[in-house]
Amino acid sequence: MIRLRERVWILSLGLWCSAPASFAGEPFRITVVDSISGRGVPLVELTTVNGIVHVTDSAGVVAFDEPGLAHEDVFFTIRSHGYAYPIDGFGMAGTKVHVTPGGKTTLKIIRVNIAERLYRITGAGIYRDSIILGDTPPVKAPLLNGNVFGQDSVQNAVYRGKIYWFWGDTARPAYPLGNFAMSGATSEPPPSMGGSGLDPSLGVNLTYFVGADGFSRGMCPIEGQPGPVWCDGVLTIPDESGRERMLCHFARMKDLGTMYEQGFAIYNDDKEIFEPVARFPLDAILCMRSHPVRVKEQHGDFWYFPSPFPLIRCRAEYAALLDVTQYEAFTCLRPGARYNPEHPELDRDAAGAILYGWKKNTAPVLQKEQNELVHKGLLKPDEALIRLRDEESGKPVLGHAGTVFWNEYRGKWVMITQEAWGTSMCGEIWFAEAPTLVGPWGKARKIITHDDYSFYNVAHHPYFDPEGGRVIYLEGTYTMAFSGTKTPTARYDYNQIMYRLDLSDPRLKFE
Repeated sequence: MIRLRERVWILSLGLWCSAPASFAGEPFRITVVDSISGRGVPLVELTTVNGIVHVTDSAGVVAFDEPGLAHEDVFFTIRSHGYAYPIDGFGMAGTKVHVTPGGKTTLKIIRVNIAERLYRITGAGIYRDSIILGDTPPVKAPLLNGNVFGQDSVQNAVYRGKIYWFWGDTARPAYPLGNFAMSGATSEPPPSMGGSGLDPSLGVNLTYFVGADGFSRGMCPIEGQPGPVWCDGVLTIPDESGRERMLCHFARMKDLGTMYEQGFAIYNDDKEIFEPVARFPLDAILCMRSHPVRVKEQHGDFWYFPSPFPLIRCRAEYAALLDVTQYEAFTCLRPGARYNPEHPELDRDAAGAILYGWKKNTAPVLQKEQNELVHKGLLKPDEALIRLRDEESGKPVLGHAGTVFWNEYRGKWVMITQEAWGTSMCGEIWFAEAPTLVGPWGKARKIITHDDYSFYNVAHHPYFDPEGGRVIYLEGTYTMAFSGTKTPTARYDYNQIMYRLDLSDPRLKFE
């Protein structure tokens, strides 16, 4: 007679023998590549019939390791913002893959975007699947860096031989959930700048400023009422002694639209933080903001502040930059006026011609306000400074945030801007160019699109641009915020993604 213990062992053995085949630590490799460049595409969703979702990492790789599906044919629907996969006769965008432990397959996806998605810069698991499969990623911290899970809206500057990076609210794995006093990191300049950093086509090696717990710490801590500290307008300038300094604008917030205070802050090299150096009234209308661009021109040396249109400037002098009364706006309002939608104080000469000019203590007329004046018949369409339109359809494009830099390859000023209320609420990115900083800004071309996600506060990094700017690098914040979508993209949500744009692309030629 078989004893009970032996019967249990035999039963267990039978169950084990009849169990589905296991991957036994050998996942199936799926690589999704760009049909144009052949490079792996990040942020591609592969979904099985029963709803298992895998998202490609920054190498375009998925390590598929579902034990029950070993040696099975598996159908994946394939979806990615700004990319497309061929649709079959049943209207399905996807393909059947025979899954085998340790096996591999490569899928080609069609790029709809003009810009090419390269990699995720921030957050956890940037090369998760590549690591599982035994690959060696190009960056030093491919899984977790500074304990950062997510970061909002980039700012950066080249300062004292390094690239300094700053972000807004930053999420972490543990509780409390994050740092809300600006985060920071440095990286070595790339070889194109004579540095030892990575080529930007491969990635950015970030060295975070961290606290005792290893988490990315606050870079602009300000005592006072609780609320996040947001910083922008980061720039460098010699002080009165000739020492290079790094400045920014700060705002201590109560909520998304309400400030407790604002002012200018200066970087303390010893403490490695920004400290307030001047405060100014909440209703001050002109100050450093967004992503500054320095221009030496006939009438002087200036820092311009595009948002996305460069209609605010200040002389590139330390004392002037810390004094809001020294800032100017390029505007059609009378000197000293504020924008009033009911009774706008437009500046016209005796013949009725509109007078644009650089004016202190005067509000700029931004694109939305300009459109309002045209709609009311108070400003003629041909008097409008900003006429941003889709080069193909002629549809107006409402620029919301972005950058403007000189591009040697194009021989013009180039703008990268996020569109407000486009085909997605704030996930559409456009390219435009103009002969002068203030315009005219006319034809534009969409270069990045999103189905139901935000990609906001985009920034072009001109110090990364090779070949005189033929190829440019830009990044933005990928987030479900303001998008209406209900499901965040695992690991990617609320993080920075890098793209590159080839300005020799014939689709960017404007007639």
